[in-house]
Parts: sequence; structure tokens; C-alpha cells
Amino acid sequence: MEEDGTVTVYSGSAITDTKKNPFSLKVGIAQMLRGGAIAEVTNVNQAKIAESAGACCIVVSEPKGPGISRMADPSIIKEIKQSVTVPVMAKARVGHFVEAQILEAIGVDYIDESEILALADEDHFVNKHNFRAPFVCGCRDLGEALRRVREGAAMVRTQGDLLGRGDIVDTVRNVRKVMGDIRVLSNMDDDEVFTFSKKIAAPYDIVAQTKQMGRLPVVHFAAGGIVTPADAALMMQLGCDGVFIGSDIFNCSDPYKKVRAIVQAVRNYNDPHILAAASSGLDEAMGGLNLNENRVERFVSADTY
Repeated sequence: MEEDGTVTVYSGSAITDTKKNPFSLKVGIAQMLRGGAIAEVTNVNQAKIAESAGACCIVVSEPKGPGISRMADPSIIKEIKQSVTVPVMAKARVGHFVEAQILEAIGVDYIDESEILALADEDHFVNKHNFRAPFVCGCRDLGEALRRVREGAAMVRTQGDLLGRGDIVDTVRNVRKVMGDIRVLSNMDDDEVFTFSKKIAAPYDIVAQTKQMGRLPVVHFAAGGIVTPADAALMMQLGCDGVFIGSDIFNCSDPYKKVRAIVQAVRNYNDPHILAAASSGLDEAMGGLNLNENRVERFVSADTY
């Protein structure tokens, strides 16, 4: 493996030396979020609700509206960071390294280079090795995931629904594709790995590391359409390390109850009795999550990566 490659810190084994490789430290920091739910918020009140409900991290975004979606107001991010004790993540546009510089300067714990926002650069992603803060990046298949890891992503978010419809089908499809490709890779011999890495356009050393580990070499969350405890448990049983909860969850009458139920589902995803209890009495809380064509925004196409 290359010395500046990805770190393997699962099961107590490390391929690269954390003393020589700062990226290894960022991967380790991202692991602190494993087994948790990350809640997207737009203001201090939502952040406090998410923290009290048990969210492992808060991701700050702009309120949805017409026009270009950008990095959230730094003053709001700092206010939220001062009001909660859990880690705070904020979004920067793809390729917009100045937004990332600003977010790092105000002290966010993680930066999400988010394809959900408007694109700043159609051809280039941020060189995440130039930053101290761990980066999160989205993907729809294994090749995209490993290319983002090579750029310095310490955490990967398999993205599904981008339209805020509460539809989990795209997320399930993409997670199954990533997991399925990893299973295929795990059964290949060394000669086949070279061809496979070329096929998915991913760096050979990270592909080989993924084969060795039998999983992505960084923390792997799922996002998009996850609005019920059953949705969250499904993602966990498919092999993800955690889930993102969209800000639409706060449109319901009792957002604390809904976020708490999803957190409990992530923590107890293999226990159907706890899942049944967590899923009970949420009908009213889901009332604001129905399809609404007026809330559909323009997002990046699948061929951006």
C-alpha cells in the first residue's frame, strides 16, 4: 500500500502509520460517528432538538428555497456550534475550496462537500488533503466512493433521493450496488483486481485495500429518503455504519419524537421488538413528509462524478 493511502483502523489493524499520515487521524475522527444518526438542521432550535433526541452529529444547511443553494451563513453555524455539545458538520459546494476554507476557519468538526448544493466546479472536487477537518462526500457506486477517498474523504455518504420526497428506493438501490460490488471484489484474485479497478475507474491501491477489508476503508453512511425508524434500520442491516436524517423531519408536529425513534432504530437495528416500539405512534409525526411538487429543486445529474 502507498504510505499516503487510506488508513485501515477497523479491527485494530492499520495499513498506514497515523504518526506519519494525518489522513489516518481524520479517518479515525470520522469513526466516532459510527452507529449514529446525523441530523440536518437549519437553526439553533432544530439543533437543540436533534441533540436532545440523541443525534451523534448536527449538519447545518441553508433553509430550502428558490435559487442557488450554497454554504450556510457562517454566523448561524457558529451560533449552532456554541449551543450544542455534539460535533457540527456544515456543507460546502462541490469544488468550492474557499467555502471549505471558511468552514474550517470557523471551527466546524466536519465538512460535507455536498452534491445536493449547487455545483461550484463541474470538473474538480476539493483536494481534501489540504484541510485539517475531515471531509464527507457523496457517492452512488463503489467507483465514486473510492475516488472520493483518494481525494481525501474520511467518510462516504451513499446518496439516494435528492428531491426531499421521502422516497428510499434510490438509497436502497445505491447502497445495494456498493455492497454488491464489494462482495464481488472480495471473491476476486489479485489479477482480477487490476481489471476491476480500471473498470470502476478507482485507484488500484484503495481497491485492493477494500478487497482486503471486505468493506469501504472509511466510515459509510446512507442518506436520502430516510424518514422512518424502519428506513434507518434497513440501511443498517444492509451494512451501513449510520444514517443522515434530512431537515424535512422538523416539519412534523413532534420532531423530537421522530428523531428519537430513528436514533433508537439505528442503535437497535437488529431487534424487531424495539423497532416496533420505536415505529409506533408516528403517523401524525409523518404528516409533513408527503410528496409536494412545489418543493422539488434542481440538483446535479448522475454523470457529474
